[in-house]
Amino acid sequence: MFEFLKNIMNKEEKTLTNDVSSLHRILKTDIKKDPNPQEEEIIFGCGCFWGAEKCFWKLPGVVTTSVGYAGGDKTKPTYYEVCSGLTGHSEVVRVIWDKSEIDISDLLKMFWECHDPTQKNRQGNDIGTQYRSAIYYKNENNKKIILASKEQYQKELNKKKFGLIETEIKMIDTYFYAENYHQQYLASTGSRQYCSASPTKVKLGSFAGSNYKLNDYIWENFNWEVDKCVLRSDNNPIKNNI
Repeated sequence: MFEFLKNIMNKEEKTLTNDVSSLHRILKTDIKKDPNPQEEEIIFGCGCFWGAEKCFWKLPGVVTTSVGYAGGDKTKPTYYEVCSGLTGHSEVVRVIWDKSEIDISDLLKMFWECHDPTQKNRQGNDIGTQYRSAIYYKNENNKKIILASKEQYQKELNKKKFGLIETEIKMIDTYFYAENYHQQYLASTGSRQYCSASPTKVKLGSFAGSNYKLNDYIWENFNWEVDKCVLRSDNNPIKNNI
């Protein structure tokens, strides 16, 4: 992914600025918005953030998504700097959701199932600390359910002879938006349809504190048995079939 992006960045160097557009290409919401009392936010690292973001924007009840950098030391890192591995940041997706429509357990189900959390500092062919699996929460109340989901998913992975989960889980306050061309990249004109995620094909069921709101129909839209599943779907959010 890095070499491909170098070409894009060289072509757009004269027009790029530090400003990030606020309009979500698909959801038409403000990607920079703060959650209101009915909403919450969380940050996920699932390898290359292009495909990961699409996984989440397709879920009903997700208000907005954006991609960025988190978990590192440098303030306002650039893509080049993050790819160097020296800033300590992970490529991540920021998700804001409506609690009346989707539960955090639904988001955690998507997180655990859409990539391989047992791979350390890599995802598929993308290797480096910036591709590490991560959950960065901003609400301390969510820590218990995050850890409960991890514990249950590890049990499911054990049944299939997978190794230990390597996901970094911690509370953070700082998130830096990635450059404009990364935002909802897979929905941009002429985008390279790329996703490095390597799902384990292991499902997460009920766990302590889970309160799934999305029905089976939603999850039928994600068939991890199919290689690069998310790339084979359209960009539109999935509508509830109630």
